Amino acid sequence: MEKIVNPDLSGWNRIIERPRLKNEELSGICKDIFSEIRKSGDQAVTKYTWFFDKVRIERLEVDKDEFAECEKAVGSDLKEAIRIAMRNIENFHKLQLSAPERYEHPGGFSCWQEIRSIEKVGLYVPGGSAPLFSTVLMLAVPAKLAGCEEIVLCTPPERDGRVNPVVLWTARLCGVDRVFKAGGAQAIGAMTFGTETIPRVYKIFGPGNQYVTAAKQLAVNYGVAIDMPAGPSEVMVIADQTARADFVASDLLSQAEHGADSQVVLLTTDPSLAEKVEGEMQRQMADLPRKEIVLQALGNSKVVVLQDMDQCLALANAYAPEHLILCVEGSARLAAGIKNAGSVFLGNYSPESAGDYASGTNHTLPTNGNARIYSGVNMDAFVKKITF
Repeated sequence: MEKIVNPDLSGWNRIIERPRLKNEELSGICKDIFSEIRKSGDQAVTKYTWFFDKVRIERLEVDKDEFAECEKAVGSDLKEAIRIAMRNIENFHKLQLSAPERYEHPGGFSCWQEIRSIEKVGLYVPGGSAPLFSTVLMLAVPAKLAGCEEIVLCTPPERDGRVNPVVLWTARLCGVDRVFKAGGAQAIGAMTFGTETIPRVYKIFGPGNQYVTAAKQLAVNYGVAIDMPAGPSEVMVIADQTARADFVASDLLSQAEHGADSQVVLLTTDPSLAEKVEGEMQRQMADLPRKEIVLQALGNSKVVVLQDMDQCLALANAYAPEHLILCVEGSARLAAGIKNAGSVFLGNYSPESAGDYASGTNHTLPTNGNARIYSGVNMDAFVKKITF
């Protein structure tokens, strides 16, 4: 990780830069994929699934037999962990459905709003080396709570042509019965236009790689809404002398292993803590199965030593992180000054992994500085409010 000590204010713009995406090139590729899907439907989806994933698919929709097989493939301990996470996510998101107040005018007229679900939603769940079954929970649970009538889930197939069994089992648990073996830009294109097999939806949700991100932004041009623009995943940790270096290191590494283009940033007022954290990262990294990915991500990452917490707070608000962890004394006081962040974790005992999996908060969050203007996924994302 690059180490920066007491940077001048004029150098902050370089600190808050993210890894650059080749948006123009990606946009052109996605336009070609979209054009072919409009013309050829399922044929184009299966073609690009072979081209990108090297998997030949005869039937895009997961059938009953594959759903039945996943029941045996998932262990009982993992099933129970997923159920616990699901209950917490349900309980937290239910609190967001309060009905707006009615305005009564003395002159005799009244105004109010009523909530209506978005009828057709598409959920994208990444696959690859680490299938994100937790994303199924984060998207399907609020979609079901909102009462969305049609919920479509697309996810890349594995090399054997099947959907990851944990992803499939979690989808069934959440009440999603229509799952399709399609990933990348071709999945987004299929949900944008509809094919012979995959339905067209009104709004698309979910994280993904650079192709998925570019495709989602392109989908907006064709009248389909998206949850938010997204980029590579990221975490920022603000830590003082009271922080536990081993915990900070674990939080940074847990985010770095998401992908080679992920970014982790540590802000601290304690130079000795910065050194301890780097030592802990080296020690813990030795045991990580995704060590090579972590090393690439750390090439995009930074340790910044600042003079005081006011500077840390100002730099955090300028960066607008997806995840922000406050490992500081009086974390609640510092949190009051946070203006831009996707999700904030307070204290040494609030690891990012808790929010990403099981505490009940949603892990589909704005990245790439979009926390300045976007919220993370919540119940409002799945509904409309009609004024009467």
